[in-house]
Amino acid sequence: MADCVIIRTYEHDKIERFAFESRVPVINALTDLYHPCQLLADVQTFVEHRGEVRGATVTYIGDGNNMCHSYINAARQFGFNLRLGCPGDYQPDSEILAAAGDRVQLFDDPMEAAKGAHWIATDVWASMGQEEEQAKRREAFQDFQVNEEMLAVADPEALFMHCLPAHRGEEVSAGVMDSTQSVVWDEAENRLHAQKALLEFLLT
Repeated sequence: MADCVIIRTYEHDKIERFAFESRVPVINALTDLYHPCQLLADVQTFVEHRGEVRGATVTYIGDGNNMCHSYINAARQFGFNLRLGCPGDYQPDSEILAAAGDRVQLFDDPMEAAKGAHWIATDVWASMGQEEEQAKRREAFQDFQVNEEMLAVADPEALFMHCLPAHRGEEVSAGVMDSTQSVVWDEAENRLHAQKALLEFLLT
């Protein structure tokens, strides 16, 4: 009774089982493992502001979570070089990382990861369902804030992105959120346009 199904859930195997049984396209709107639609919007935003993304240096700072995994897959898909700055206990899935080969580099020092980057992105320190870990995560991520000092070591025209909602003063400083290099509102708008394009692609 539907032409397409869009699912936002926790366990990734749920959406895979659903897609296996479905006779219509199934879109992953977010699982614990991946957030692919966000990356369609993010890449669109970079292309709109800076042009070709292939060969660009992209830095993701923070949790090795679903956003991080989708950045890894996007680096493979779109041909950009990805640097990850993740705390030791919060690194991405080893198999997803290994599949990207030398397309992705992992750094313990977030400032090193940000050097010369054309695009810096981050995500909240505690995602939905992780609220009880808030204090522990705040301690682990305290040196992984995207702030003015980090932006200063990136490319002079580096863009800042965040999938939103953001926690100002935690994963990103208010100064970076409000800077001229922040394109978070264009990025948020492009979630609409990228997903409309995805639906058109799948249904036509």
